[in-house]
Amino acid sequence: MTERLLTIAHTESSLGWGGQEHRTFKEMVGLAKLGHRMMLVCQPGAKFAARAREAGLEVFEVRMRNGVDLAAVARMASLFRREQVDVVNTHSGRDSILGGLAGRLSGRLVVRTRHLALPLTSRFTYTTLPHHVVSVSEHVRRYLMSEGVPADRVSTIYTGIDPAAMQLDGPSTLRAELDLPADVPLVGTVAILRMKKGHRFIVEAAPRILAACPDTHFVFAGDGPQMENLRAQIAAAGLTARIHLLGLRRDIANVLAACDLFLLPTEQEALGTSYIEAMAMGLPVVGTDVDGVPEVVRQGENGLLIRPGDADSLAEAVIRLLSDDALRLAMGQRSRALVSSVFHVETMCAAMLMLYRRLLAERGAR
Repeated sequence: MTERLLTIAHTESSLGWGGQEHRTFKEMVGLAKLGHRMMLVCQPGAKFAARAREAGLEVFEVRMRNGVDLAAVARMASLFRREQVDVVNTHSGRDSILGGLAGRLSGRLVVRTRHLALPLTSRFTYTTLPHHVVSVSEHVRRYLMSEGVPADRVSTIYTGIDPAAMQLDGPSTLRAELDLPADVPLVGTVAILRMKKGHRFIVEAAPRILAACPDTHFVFAGDGPQMENLRAQIAAAGLTARIHLLGLRRDIANVLAACDLFLLPTEQEALGTSYIEAMAMGLPVVGTDVDGVPEVVRQGENGLLIRPGDADSLAEAVIRLLSDDALRLAMGQRSRALVSSVFHVETMCAAMLMLYRRLLAERGAR
């Protein structure tokens, strides 16, 4: 018997665009390709709305003023009934309250995805409102269980990417853009410029790295609140010619394809999509031994783990990889293999769909 197609509504109260929204977007696009009806319920002016519309997804705008906006609850409950939604998948704090309530009131299956490795601010939106919680890593799953979410009501489904979307039609243009020779080592970092991402530790470690590997250059792709602080730190260290601030880039594959290794010394990370994107490009990765990062950066297999907040540990790892071509190549190959087997968008979408169908079946909905 052919299983029926589902109507799935994702709610998101955030107005920005980051890793959380990116994962949700990929889920929606992936399941839409399989024929399921995907709806985004977001706030007016959300960046997510524009990306969703570009991809041909249905977008419904609902103002979510605060966590007790009963008008928003009523509008969403009416929407879920009218559009015969099967699953309501919530994501951020505010929409998880409002969308979760609306889903419950309208008799829908409610699932919440936990994207962050941060302390909970509302246990109610994990232990009471949703029928089930999805975590993006085992680290996050264990934390949720420690906070009272029953083990049988939380599942880990890793974030996946589409390796094909990371491939270029030709060679990278980044080195030409920066006027860098093809043979100089290039260390890449892709992340929003926030304090917790640890860019400042790269700047601290750079002199030691350059002492051992004097031709090395670094690129930071991303924008954010630490841009001017980093610019000042780089200038004060006399590294402006070696650390290139690229700003926000949409050509991430083009940036990564020019690099010899990927480095992100984050101090807090639920999983780390940037690592996975670099792995899809065949790069060895250097990450910190925190939160869910070791589930992606597997020590000695596809990369090296460093101590958080430790510039010396960072320098040692980078020097080791830049000094060993064979090691970099072997780790890069294993990076690609891990994406294909574990962190592929099709794997993520298949797991989400299987979970939705199981939960619907348990509730008697076919």
